[in-house]
Amino acid sequence: MMTTIAPKGEQPTKRPRSWFMSKLIVGVSLTALLAGVALPQFANSAALSAIAPAQTQTANLPDFTSLVAKVKPAVFAVKVRIDPSLKTVHENGQQQMAPSPFQGENPFKGTPFEHFFDGMPFQFRGNPYGNGHHHGPMIQALGSGFFISSDGYAVTNNHVVDGATKVEIAMDDGETYKAKVVGTDPKTDLAVIKVEGSSNFPYVKMAKKTPKIGEWVLAVGNPFGLGGTVTAGIVSAENRDIGSGPYDDFIQIDAAVNRGNSGGPTFNLAGEVIGVNTAIYTPSGGSVGIAFDIPSTTVNQVVPVLREKGHVDRAWLGVQIQTVTEDIAQSLGLPDAKGALVAEPETGSPAAKAGLKAGDVIVKVDGKTVEDARDLARKIGGMAPETSVDIAVIRNGDSKDFKITLGAQKTDQKQTLAQNEAGNQDLGKLGLSVAPASSVMGAGEEGVVVTGVDPDGPAANVGIETGDVILKIGGHDVRSGADLRDALTNAKARGRNKALALIKRGDGQHYVALPAAA
Repeated sequence: MMTTIAPKGEQPTKRPRSWFMSKLIVGVSLTALLAGVALPQFANSAALSAIAPAQTQTANLPDFTSLVAKVKPAVFAVKVRIDPSLKTVHENGQQQMAPSPFQGENPFKGTPFEHFFDGMPFQFRGNPYGNGHHHGPMIQALGSGFFISSDGYAVTNNHVVDGATKVEIAMDDGETYKAKVVGTDPKTDLAVIKVEGSSNFPYVKMAKKTPKIGEWVLAVGNPFGLGGTVTAGIVSAENRDIGSGPYDDFIQIDAAVNRGNSGGPTFNLAGEVIGVNTAIYTPSGGSVGIAFDIPSTTVNQVVPVLREKGHVDRAWLGVQIQTVTEDIAQSLGLPDAKGALVAEPETGSPAAKAGLKAGDVIVKVDGKTVEDARDLARKIGGMAPETSVDIAVIRNGDSKDFKITLGAQKTDQKQTLAQNEAGNQDLGKLGLSVAPASSVMGAGEEGVVVTGVDPDGPAANVGIETGDVILKIGGHDVRSGADLRDALTNAKARGRNKALALIKRGDGQHYVALPAAA
């Protein structure tokens, strides 16, 4: 006899095994009939079950049991008491996954599993996805973590322990221990905690390289406070930028990862940690097979520094940069759309002191190729202040090398630009109108201010906005609409379909490639 799970209060329906087998055969037959497939005639149920071993063998799926036994003891649940006023990072819509919150009730209420969790202490209050305006009681939330040494050092996410006043962990065997936060790094969303109470904790090792797309992986963690949960999948993609910070370089996996898995590890088949679960894409709040891990290569750089110093001091080059697009590469006469385009060296920065200029394309750092702006940010951000680096740039088609001593990173500042519509000049083919900057309050004395943009025009298509100040076209200063039109015409006469325009927006500068005809 077989028993099916029924909701609480209902009696399970008991059916004979032959009933289930007849339903199975009917279901298989109907499916095959719809697909136009001929079925063999089975004399009895034993003949049907006989095909199962052959199907299992041909699938050739890995057996994770020994791997789970090896790594699972090193993974634990993290219970955190958070004071919102102490949080250093307030959510602004970028964070995709957070510690699992429970609002003082059974999270499985209304499902067939409700009775399994009756009486469990889901007494968590508050909202761990806050915006910095919390009032009232402390927040309690759950996350995940894992040991990296036998003496209790462990890794989790910064957003799991940010603002924590109390941290406890629960091991897979039910043992609980107190922990303290040793160091955090909001920019990579990593944190190191120290668990007290033993010197012989089970621990795991970090992988030294990024896995290949298609490799099997195993995620272990504490989804929805359930603890000790293992899911399997593959590496779906690498180098993902999800817009959460300047150092985004996530591994994407399709193993089921949910709220509460934050800070938990993902393993390769050798039992090495290839990444730390930190975010998910979810329109529903649950797993849809798109999860993001901080790669072990990043963890290996950041965690030792957090253990030693408690924070990460990052190097500062002092340039506003952007990625070289195909259009920008064409306007500069570059063979490939690679490198980081310097929009503006910051005043007094190491880059400015060394002689880097707007329009330079940084192509190498210490001999290593710079793929794009994000790659440059990661390379520089992974270095320490006062590091001396060799920077190779392309300037006006020529290669130049600079030796630069990096500074210490500082906080970005943004300002707004006031504007009006005095002295408009219409550039109809571009779909914009401009006025001399000197005639617009707050725009300064250089360039022309964009006073209007046709939303369907070429200028809008490349990102020009009302209020932008166009400083240069093709390296030449512009002070009027006529200057701008002449510069574009000259670019066309030189055989260029695009002309590089230096744009000032707020307190920053960047380049766009305008059509070389106005």
